[in-house]
Amino acid sequence: MAKTILDGNLVSKAIREDLKKRVDLLKEKNVTPCLATILVGDNPSSETYVKMKGNACAKIGMESIRIHLPENTSTEELLEKINELNENPKVHGILLQHPVPAHIDERLAFESISIKKDVDGVTSMGYGQTALGFGKYPACTPAAIMEIIRYYQIPIAGKHAVVVGRSPILGKPVSALLLNDDATVTTCHSKTTNLESILSQADIVVAAVGKPNFILGDWLKEGAVVLDAGYNKGNVGDVDYDSCYEKASAITPVPGGVGPVTISMLLKHTVIAAEEM
Repeated sequence: MAKTILDGNLVSKAIREDLKKRVDLLKEKNVTPCLATILVGDNPSSETYVKMKGNACAKIGMESIRIHLPENTSTEELLEKINELNENPKVHGILLQHPVPAHIDERLAFESISIKKDVDGVTSMGYGQTALGFGKYPACTPAAIMEIIRYYQIPIAGKHAVVVGRSPILGKPVSALLLNDDATVTTCHSKTTNLESILSQADIVVAAVGKPNFILGDWLKEGAVVLDAGYNKGNVGDVDYDSCYEKASAITPVPGGVGPVTISMLLKHTVIAAEEM
């Protein structure tokens, strides 16, 4: 059976080439799309992610503002900073890097981001709009998964999609997006019984469970499409790649699959926000 490697770097490149043209057009109107990132504390991984996002902005001509707040920042101080960015007309998108220190009310902070600037899809309003089918900025990893499916022209309508994971920024929204595109969706999680049996019926598998090499090829239906949104220590995903490759008709690698497209979707959402302001 012919295999398709769902190359996220290829998809990301196509998105960014299009975005660069759109950024150039906006600049002709004296508008430069701007993403503000907020980092609270000194988590090394978070610092790396924020730096990557800033570099990605620069490469397509966008601006980025990096706000680094100390570990002891209070919830009230963080909300004040977010409100400043909400009120700044030159800022089109706001990203609060997760996780924040434990003493901060993270959900309250997310909810304070203006829906017009919630380019990372973290507010409950944004999630609700996504579920109802008119959200402009879905959470970026679910948006990336859908973008890969569209790029490779993988049929969705009428297919049985199984999502393994139910997080509010990945499993739940990607289930909603697949459902909105006419898939029949089963959402599984840590308490699901007979997971192997459910996966054996899936035409499309989205792995978002946060456990390395968790999904095995023996569990899959012959010819399934596998989208691995996991990223674990050692550069491995949530599916056992080698065994799943044998059964799948198409599969994302880790790294180089969903990850690159996730950042590109953050840029795309920010550019859309700038176009609409």
